[in-house]
This record gives sequence, C-alpha cells and structure tokens, in this order.
Amino acid sequence: MRILKGETVKSFEELLIANWLYRNGIAYEYEPTYEHKLKGTGRRAYTPDFRLTESGVYLEHFGVRKKRLRDGTDELTTAPFVDRDEYLEGMEWKRQVHADHETVLIETYSWEREEGRLLDALAEKLEPHVTIRPIPDVEIYDQVTQVGAVDSFTSLIATFLRHFKNGGYAVGDCSEKATNLKLGKRAEAFVKIFEAVHREYQSRLGDRIDFEDMVIRATAHVESGRYESPFRHILVDEFQDISTGRARLIKALKDQHTDAKIFGVGDDWQSIYRFAGSDIHIMRNFGNQFGGVYAGTSGVHRSVDLGRTFRSVDKIALAARRFVLCNPAQIKKTVVPAGETDQPAIRIAWTRRDTAESVMAGTLAALSSSPPSSDRNPSVLLLGRYRFLEPDLRRLRREHPKLSINFKTIHASKGLEADHVIILGADNAKMGFPSMIVDDPLLSLVSPDAEPFANAEERRVMYVAMTRARHTVTIMASEARPSTFVTELMKEPEYGVSSPQDALERTHKCQQCEGRLLYMPGNEGPGWYRCEHVKLCGNRMPACPACSTGLPIRETAHSEMTCSDCGAAQQSCPTCSDGWLVERRGRFGPFLGCVRFPDCSGKAKVPKSKSGKLTA
Repeated sequence: MRILKGETVKSFEELLIANWLYRNGIAYEYEPTYEHKLKGTGRRAYTPDFRLTESGVYLEHFGVRKKRLRDGTDELTTAPFVDRDEYLEGMEWKRQVHADHETVLIETYSWEREEGRLLDALAEKLEPHVTIRPIPDVEIYDQVTQVGAVDSFTSLIATFLRHFKNGGYAVGDCSEKATNLKLGKRAEAFVKIFEAVHREYQSRLGDRIDFEDMVIRATAHVESGRYESPFRHILVDEFQDISTGRARLIKALKDQHTDAKIFGVGDDWQSIYRFAGSDIHIMRNFGNQFGGVYAGTSGVHRSVDLGRTFRSVDKIALAARRFVLCNPAQIKKTVVPAGETDQPAIRIAWTRRDTAESVMAGTLAALSSSPPSSDRNPSVLLLGRYRFLEPDLRRLRREHPKLSINFKTIHASKGLEADHVIILGADNAKMGFPSMIVDDPLLSLVSPDAEPFANAEERRVMYVAMTRARHTVTIMASEARPSTFVTELMKEPEYGVSSPQDALERTHKCQQCEGRLLYMPGNEGPGWYRCEHVKLCGNRMPACPACSTGLPIRETAHSEMTCSDCGAAQQSCPTCSDGWLVERRGRFGPFLGCVRFPDCSGKAKVPKSKSGKLTA
C-alpha cells in the first residue's frame, strides 16, 4: 500500500499510522535497521516498523486483537493465517530488545483501531516525545498528486473548476471558446462532463460557499447596488496577481462613484501565478481597465516607478533586469541597486549525475568560509522549481553550522530574502527549469490568454529566484543538459556570470553536431569526452594519451593535433576533422588508425625509420 511519503507499507493500519505521522510533520523512517547489533540471537536483522528521526523513538504496530473470554478477561488473538504463539513470542522479544538496549519503544495495536481510537491513542503516546507541526492541506494535496494517487483527469477537473469560478465563466462561454480555438471533440466531451460535475458540486455545497463564491457574490451585490460602497480610494497590493473575477469586483466598487480612484501596487516582472488564475494582461492594460475620463479622453491614469531595490547588489539586480526584459512585453522600469560589488555575484555550479551532493557541499563550504557581513550567520536560501528538489536540510545544517540554511519552492519564496541564493535543478528536462510541463489545452478555456513570448512566465519565475539574494546567486545546472536559461546567461558576457574554470577549459565543440564535448574523469584511469547530446549524437572521444585529461585540437585542415592541456602533438586523421591516429595491428601487420574507429575508418601507414624498420 502506497503512503503519502511515496513508500509502500505492508498493511492498511501501517498506512494510517504513516500518513498520520506525515500529515503532522513528524519525520520518520519505515522499517529501518535497528541501531544496535544483535549478536547470537539466531534472528535476521531487526527492522522495527517505524523510527522517528528527531527523537529516536521506535514505533511497533502489533496486529493483535482482543477476544473477551467467559471469565471476563481478554485474550490477544491474531489473524487466522498467523501463528498466534509465534507472533506473541516475537512481541515479547522485541520488547526485551528495547529494554536491554534502553531505546524507547511505543506500541500500537489492531484492537485500538477496532475501537476507533488508533490515531488518538498514537497521539497520546507520542506527545511526550515529539512536537506536532501539521502540514497545510494544500501541501498534502500537492504530495498526493506527486505520488500519483490522484489521476490526471481528476486533477484536471479540479483545476478547471477553480479557474471556471474564479474567472466568472459560464459553460456556454467554454463551449464557444472551444469552437473558436478548434479544440475538437475532446473539448466538446469534456465540457459536457464538467457541466455535470459543476452542477453536482454546487448541489453538494448547498447553503455553503467556497472562496470563489465569496468574490462572485460580493461582485454581484456591488454591481446590483445592494451594497453601496463608501470607498473613494481603493488600494490593491500585489496587483500583478489579480484575476479576472477580482478585477471585476474592484471595477464595480470604482464605478459606484465618479470620483473614486484606484491605486494598484504591483510588479509585472513578478507575475508568476497564471496557474492560479492571475492575468498579467490586466496590469499591462491598467488604463483601459480602470482609467478615468478627463476632457473627453478615457483611460486616464499615471504610473509611478518604484525602481529602488533595498535587497540585491548591482551585479544581481541589473542582470536580473536585463534577463526579464528580454520579453519585450514586460513594462520597462529603472532599477537602482541596493549596493555595488566588484566581485562576480552570479555563478554556475556544474553538476553531473553523481556529483550533485558534492557540488552542493562545496558551494556551501565556500559560502561558509567567506567573511561575514554582520554578526549573524549568513543566510542561504535553497530554491527549487518543484518541492521534490528539497535536499536533506538537517544534514546540511549539521555539516555547515556557520550558515542559516532553508529551502523553499520559488513560488513560495516571493517576499523573502537571503544573503545567498542557490537555485537547484536548472536542467534541460521536463521538470527542470524552465519547466517543460505543458498545461492541458482544455485549461485554455478558463485561463487568461497565453503570452506569445516563449517561456514568458518561467522567465519571471527565474527573475523572482535571482532577486531573493542580497549578495550572491549560485545556479546548479547539469553540465550535460543545462537549461536554456543557463545557456543564455553563460552566452552573454553582459550578465557577468562565472563558472568553474576547469569546466570551461575542458569543454570543447563537438565536430559531429556542434554541441559541447564534456570531460568525463575516468575511474582510476584516463578520462574521456562525450557529446552533451548523448541520445541524439553520442560522439565519444578519448582524452589526450599524453596527459589523460586534455583533448587534442586541430588548428587547420592539415595540421597536427595539439592537446589543449599539455600541448602534446598527435598525428591528425586524414578522413575526419576531430580524430587522431594511434597504432593498431591488423592481418597485415601494424598500421595507424583513427581513435574514432569504427565511426571513422581513417588510416595511414606506419612510417619507416632510416634503418628500414617500422616506427610508431
């Protein structure tokens, strides 16, 4: 049975316990190996059901029930397929193990579930040992979705319903839009199903209302005049996140008084909630939506540029500005940095399949050793596009005690700041950054119009991530599959981005596809190079035979190959542009063949010495 944490457990009652622990923020291990060695017992390794990682408390759930005997006493019983005597003996053995080694054991029983108090009893028994920190329902839902317990169609219906009500749509609007967008029979069938779901949802709500209903009914009251607004000045914060339904309510309040004024405070560079219904076009067209009328001119309004940042130094603030303004639709604003630095503030930390942890450790160690700017520990904010990127914070904090380390998703980090920011997982992958997950086309029926600029919102998400930092931003990216954002930042010198020098020096152009050849250190032997486009190109080259790290490069068409590291010369292949010749032995004796064999069949004769003997 699969639990919220994503693991599988052996029984339904263990599932109830595991999910209760997860929902209440109690970290645990399932069936860990007992911390003490049990020699001479004749048993296999002891694996208790649960171990609570913060307190070290062990939890065993015993599948025993109570049977009332004629004399009024209770007898413990097991399932029919379980040997009762052997099971009870095992219970006593486990209790004795914990007693002998002075470890804390908490017990729960199947009979507690029969009485309807399993989880209440668990909470009572754990109270002296743990602190309960309930996880918000929205995070629980995200986790349920992530482990695949919610099918994609159910998720689509739920998201569609939220957007449908939030935007004040009608079913007829969706059908008409589906026809205009030519979404076909799938959209037609979906709208029919959704209409029935929506009708049943509203029926079950009855006299209750959900959050979207609050806005919808408030708007109706204002528009009909049932509510008379006393407000002449309306201030809206985070205006870039406004949705169609909320904009309609604000406009209704303004329309009740000819002298009413709206002041919206927002930053279109930080509009990152389209998935929740926010519409960036409302802010970009503020005058048309909310502007006044003066001297026969409509849409009258004024913009005030709040360009001063009190957080980021110039090499972060100005680079982030340049990055987000690559989209010409973004409103241009002046940025005044919080300070200046003559040191690189944005760097790339290259990772490979098995080096992510060591690269993270090296990055944190470098930050820990840098001179502190105040009397407190430097703060480090780890940011991920998705929650699954969260590393083991407890271990990182233990290994780097001079740093204050926290993790947030980028969306949850808005409004936060830290001395240093590390952006995780900037890889070219489906769940990389920018994310390549594409919304279902059906959501376009209840979503704001998509922006024509590629990755427009993802670019703003990157801007938000970069500008959480005061002093430095480190972007951890796959050396083999860097994201388009990383490639862009590295390509333009104006961004001032730095990366490890050895990685730059040992990165060469692939002559087969014009991608990058990346250096791969060998396991206790010479290194080699492979193309970054592993699945499409697959070009591989050995490293220089002289130094085992560099790559022989040809300067001109007929010249020798010269190693990029040690300068050793190699005879170039007469057939291909990037191979060199090494001695091989065939049926007719030794010859020189290309290192790219069998992809290249270039060859040459072994030259003879003055004595007439072959030399290699």
